[in-house]
Amino acid sequence: MQTHKLRTAAMIFAAIPLAVGLVPATASASPSAAAQPGDEVVVVDCFMKAQVRPSEFLIACGDGNSGLTELKWSSWGPTSAVATGLNVVNDCKPYCAAGTFRSYPVNVRFERPEAWEKNPDQQRYGQLHLSFPGSRPEHLPPEVTYKLWD
Repeated sequence: MQTHKLRTAAMIFAAIPLAVGLVPATASASPSAAAQPGDEVVVVDCFMKAQVRPSEFLIACGDGNSGLTELKWSSWGPTSAVATGLNVVNDCKPYCAAGTFRSYPVNVRFERPEAWEKNPDQQRYGQLHLSFPGSRPEHLPPEVTYKLWD
């Protein structure tokens, strides 16, 4: 009987780290990472989810060949949001499926808040502006602006 209780206790304690690992990452995310409706201006990602101060942002929703990573926000306000990070871009050489992803330091600014069509009470940034302080993808100019989807 003692051996059975000991084995049961050992299995329970061994399972605790596994159970903790199964908790979704969003459960431990800081409150500023998840947008509350109407609170702040949000940025809408490729999956139509509202985000505030995301650490990553996919630019090329169709093929995933361009995105922002390691975003560090210096401001997030009613008219714009400013960060630095990396633009990770597939060079598509010799073609995209065989290409190499390369990282470029980038300054990021979300701007032009507007009503979000999916949730008209919520403001979302309608434009993304990137500027490259150094090297950049060869197909892009030193500054580029994208209209964001709705």
